[in-house]
Amino acid sequence: MKILVSGASGLVGTKLTAALTAAGYQVGRLVRDRSRAAGSDVVWNPAKGQLDTSALADCDAVVNLAGESIASGRWSAKKKEQILQSRVSGTRTIATALATIADRPRTLVNASAIGYYGNRGDEILNEASASGSGDFLSSVCRDWENATEPAVQAGVRVVLERFGVILSSQGGALKKMLLPFRLGLGGKIGSGRQYMSWVAIDDVVGATLYCLGTLAMHGPVNVVAPQPVTNAEFTKTLGRTLGRPTIFPMPAVAARLAFGQMADELLLGSQRVEPTKLVKSGYVFKFPNLEPALVHVLGRG
Repeated sequence: MKILVSGASGLVGTKLTAALTAAGYQVGRLVRDRSRAAGSDVVWNPAKGQLDTSALADCDAVVNLAGESIASGRWSAKKKEQILQSRVSGTRTIATALATIADRPRTLVNASAIGYYGNRGDEILNEASASGSGDFLSSVCRDWENATEPAVQAGVRVVLERFGVILSSQGGALKKMLLPFRLGLGGKIGSGRQYMSWVAIDDVVGATLYCLGTLAMHGPVNVVAPQPVTNAEFTKTLGRTLGRPTIFPMPAVAARLAFGQMADELLLGSQRVEPTKLVKSGYVFKFPNLEPALVHVLGRG
């Protein structure tokens, strides 16, 4: 099988393309820079909606992971527009291209995020739960997922992977936490009661491979471990894994001063999400519990 991957150089894309190749798939990347294209790669311009549909004709599936980082800098009006358009324009370009050809890939696995649900406190959330309202990320996720509609209408099996907080020492939220925690300066954020729905990078890759190969999987799929924890629990567990104290909390007001709107939605917001579809369909998590996951991704075992 041939799989085309956008965002292949990112945190998830790098691991996924390696796993696909190891599993015997032929992997091509969607790249913006023609000078970086090689082999099965395909050049595209998502901002202009440009993608050569003939390049899709011999593909079995597309995995779309492309999107501007949401955690690199404060959310200015310009940054928020980049976050939105990098997701919506790219997804719409792929979905529209899939819809216009007869010999199209059968499957589109499209990234999304649990930001879809907004700040929901202790409410237990699954794929049937409503989207949040009044916050930036839930609006982005709705538009992001809706951009796949041309492919859905064309009969493509579309899977919307709603990623939780991805644990990897190579990038993402955990990498940003490591230096202060290793210096003994880590602590809970705000009250610490807000839920963090996390997932080890190994299960992000495993769940994506599972969704590619399981025809019954379609629509939204929560890619989170089955045991979400509060921020206070996460803080204690990370400190214990690193052998460091966690006695320096960050008050909510300090988080807001430092990060602005991002603090309320990424650091102080609460999402208690269950991977209902994955569990019911038979996916077995490699790391269902936090401490073994941290030991693994940090190489402490």
